[in-house]
Amino acid sequence: MSLPLLLLLSAVILTVAYFTYGRFISKKFEIKNDKPTPAHLQADGVDYVPSNKLVVLGHHFASIAGAGPIVGPIIAVTFGWIPAVIWILIGGIFFGAVHDVGSMVASLRHKGKSIGVIIHQYIGRSGKRLFLIFSFSTLILIIAVFADIIAKTFVKNPGVASTSALFIALAVAFGIFNRKFAHNKSSFTWLSIIGVCLMYYFVILGNSLPFELSYVFGWSFYLPMLL
Repeated sequence: MSLPLLLLLSAVILTVAYFTYGRFISKKFEIKNDKPTPAHLQADGVDYVPSNKLVVLGHHFASIAGAGPIVGPIIAVTFGWIPAVIWILIGGIFFGAVHDVGSMVASLRHKGKSIGVIIHQYIGRSGKRLFLIFSFSTLILIIAVFADIIAKTFVKNPGVASTSALFIALAVAFGIFNRKFAHNKSSFTWLSIIGVCLMYYFVILGNSLPFELSYVFGWSFYLPMLL
């Protein structure tokens, strides 16, 4: 099967699942669009900030990707591309989506609290501690693998290290300017356009100003970013 056909087929399956199985899950969780979220009920401009649904989608999309760039290639190399694609489709629809929706709904119905706090409320302190230990250990393993891969990439491609550092600086600057100056849709749009243009420029600039790193320094450079 050709790659374009595989991508098209996967996109169709995920789209159909979104409008069918997604609607089924919404009914099971009794999700209602007219019910205000903690971001509105407890808005404080810091931890609870009402945001556009596309912004929320962007944050969640970045979060759910998680270990996918690590686990996906490993599964493909070990078992072949067919099991990897099946896992992406079946696992993403029937495991990943339900898990994430369930977690978000639980948080929404407990004033935006984290899963650890919710577990403490229903299971107790021991359950909360066990969950947090497991989560922390899992994150450490994921971060270690990410840092190892990125450190090797930075050493082999110094321009990538420069571009990554510039991207981080741009992200911080974008957040500050968005909070301080983007008070309406027009200013946010212009800020986004400028940000995208700078991203493309930084790709070129990063390759022009390679940041030479050793493997050890690559670790020390990237690990604090993850933490």
